Amino acid sequence: MRPLVVQGQPKSSRSKLARMGWNSLIVAAMIGIPLLLVFGMELIGRGTVHETWTWLIANWKLFGLNALIVFLVFALIYCMIGSLVLSAGMSALLLSIVSLISYFKVKLIGEPFFPWDIVLSKESMNILPLVTTHAALVRIGVVFAVVAVIFLSRLWLPRLSLRPVTRVVLGALCVFALYSFGVKAPWTGKLLDRAGVNEIVWNQQENYGMNGLSLAFTMNVKNTIIPKPPGYSEPTMASLAESLNEMVGTPTVNAASGVKPNVIFIMNEAFWDPTLLPNVTFSEDPVPTVHRLEQESTSGYLLSPQFGGGTSNVEFEVLTGQSMSFLPAGSVPYQQYISKPIPSMASYFKGLGYKSAAIHSYEGWFWNRENVYKHMGFDSFLSKDGFQNPEYHGAFIADDEVSKSIIKEVEANDNPTFIYAVTMQNHGPYDDHRYGSDNPIKVQGTLDDTARDTLETYAHGARDADRSLQLLIDHFEKSDEPTIIVFYGDHMPMLGYDYDVYVQSGFISTAKSDQWSLEELKKMRSVPFVMWSNLDMAKEQVPVLSNSFLSAYVLDRLQMEKPAALAYNAELSKKIPGLLRNLVIDSDGQMFTSVPASVAADVEKYRELQYDELFGKQYLAKYTGAASTAGAAEPDGGGAGPNAKRH
Repeated sequence: MRPLVVQGQPKSSRSKLARMGWNSLIVAAMIGIPLLLVFGMELIGRGTVHETWTWLIANWKLFGLNALIVFLVFALIYCMIGSLVLSAGMSALLLSIVSLISYFKVKLIGEPFFPWDIVLSKESMNILPLVTTHAALVRIGVVFAVVAVIFLSRLWLPRLSLRPVTRVVLGALCVFALYSFGVKAPWTGKLLDRAGVNEIVWNQQENYGMNGLSLAFTMNVKNTIIPKPPGYSEPTMASLAESLNEMVGTPTVNAASGVKPNVIFIMNEAFWDPTLLPNVTFSEDPVPTVHRLEQESTSGYLLSPQFGGGTSNVEFEVLTGQSMSFLPAGSVPYQQYISKPIPSMASYFKGLGYKSAAIHSYEGWFWNRENVYKHMGFDSFLSKDGFQNPEYHGAFIADDEVSKSIIKEVEANDNPTFIYAVTMQNHGPYDDHRYGSDNPIKVQGTLDDTARDTLETYAHGARDADRSLQLLIDHFEKSDEPTIIVFYGDHMPMLGYDYDVYVQSGFISTAKSDQWSLEELKKMRSVPFVMWSNLDMAKEQVPVLSNSFLSAYVLDRLQMEKPAALAYNAELSKKIPGLLRNLVIDSDGQMFTSVPASVAADVEKYRELQYDELFGKQYLAKYTGAASTAGAAEPDGGGAGPNAKRH
């Protein structure tokens, strides 16, 4: 530290006084700066000084815990850099970025910033266009201006460093304390309990709002490790496998009369029926094909674990039959958990002699698909780079191009084909006038101009998605190859900040998702699905079905023998067709915030099956053999006629 020179006193006395003065300033700064940083972080997230101050006064112990965590981060940076001012600037920059990311994530998709979001470096760049509005840029500008002032103050303030020994000891203590908070060591657990911390794992937006960003983020660190279910063991899984073998062993007769149909899943980006909005009218029906199929064919609503983003999590549920409900909120299995072969619909159909192909009109690296699809058993993956001179609608490859690629893939294969296709054209945001100013579908109703423009852009994209489905139907109606198409959206669209279009139209009562009723939560997680086939299949209406149960349902409709895990899904879905982290719907349509006691044991078995497959010892595969490997070998009598050639 630079000594402060005081005139009229002996040099040694002046030096001692200077050290005492600067040391006092360092202590004051290390107490005051974390308090200011926490207030600033919460101000960014909560939006107003009033809301931030109200939270602070009502939860001063939680504010103190947040300040303690921020102190540990700030002190650790101080020990590494050695300059008080620069450390304050670096801490402010780091924590402000975290706060801004969390703020925009909540605004866009209703989820805060999680520890595992750090690994999504490439994916995070995809949201940059979403935060370039005037209001967003002003918020970002103010934050970075404050950070710049802190850094510039170093020009006239001394370095104010700590002694080397102090830096080493304090740094080690900070690392230990941060680790203890992250894993919830016994001493930190007691501290959290005394402060009245209530970790709301099932509703992370409420968790962050109640406990504060720093504390909630730190508490989520331990959730990167998935705990073993209490009842999971080899004897338990062996007993469950025995009962599943009995389910799988039941002979079935396929509706296709021994012919293997092409099975095509189309997960259309953010597809939803905008005509469900009340107090809004459209100049023409944006989704006539879907509306016709809802009357003529099997259709219903899927309960998505996502809103506005997180497409790969919906893929994960559909392709594996596993549920996001058993994983930490905001986690991404494609990025975090799938690093080895895993049974999926792709490997199941491949085991039946099908060609399993994945198609996605965006970057292959996004959500780590190019690696995950290999682990799932896909034979091929057509990503953006594989499309030959594709037509673009707006910023993304048109949905029609995906339909054409599906047709081309089926026609190129001598064997029957299983295709999982994911579109991209109608990806948000929708305030970009991507189709020009003359939208073919005009909207009238209780919306301001911004909301109306957003909805018209979305409706244009939904119309194109609907037409791409009709393109496929037109082709396969004329084809002699038996084919079934399953068409659905991955999640509802993000129609403006704070659910703007939904609130203005009266679809929901408030932009605060933690205040939604169960009925509103259900509406904001429900996306339509329709099925079409040139086979003779009976029509069914499905009021609600979780994405994790969709594959089992489709195999049931095709009267195909299901692998063991999906056989369990089919039985469980009869009791609780809807299963999300914070919304459970039983067969009578009753809604619950958590799993009711009547099916708790069944859901726990589901959790054990998922843990066994993703993180455990794969006991199910050991005791069920080929059936558990999702079609590693062709069954003799079941399925879609495994030895038959398709037409």
